[in-house]
Amino acid sequence: MGWKAAEKLIRHWKILRGDNVMIIRGKDKGETGVIKRVIRSQNRVIVEGKNLVKKHIKQGQGHEGGIFSVEAPLHVSNVQVLDPVTGKPCKIGTKYLEDGAKVRVARGQEASGAIIPRPEILKMRRTPRPTIIGPKDTPVDLVMEKTYDPKTGKGMPEL
Repeated sequence: MGWKAAEKLIRHWKILRGDNVMIIRGKDKGETGVIKRVIRSQNRVIVEGKNLVKKHIKQGQGHEGGIFSVEAPLHVSNVQVLDPVTGKPCKIGTKYLEDGAKVRVARGQEASGAIIPRPEILKMRRTPRPTIIGPKDTPVDLVMEKTYDPKTGKGMPEL
């Protein structure tokens, strides 16, 4: 799309794909949506169905041309994650539970301090793993073959 690369990239992202966010600046201010894509190289996010712009697409072989509405990216500073309890925008902090698990919590003046769960969409892979065996895949019987015996030291390479 034609943006200059971000000068100061965010190192530790607190906003994830699948989060419910509210747009706090811009033409869609006050509207809520789900993050569809995170563009870390430009510090931008795409919110599903928001920040729509008209895109002129030339007709080509196999597709129609015309004017289409597409979602344009927003800068990450223009969105805030919604507090799951109050439904208001809040900042995100991290805490460690008693069992050592790291969780995201809502923080700020009007925040409830509730745990913000990781989106379920992150558990699914974007590109599914291939199910058919390709020409460069190692056969299962070769992988399962035992080539080293720890008791006798057989199979240990000579160093």
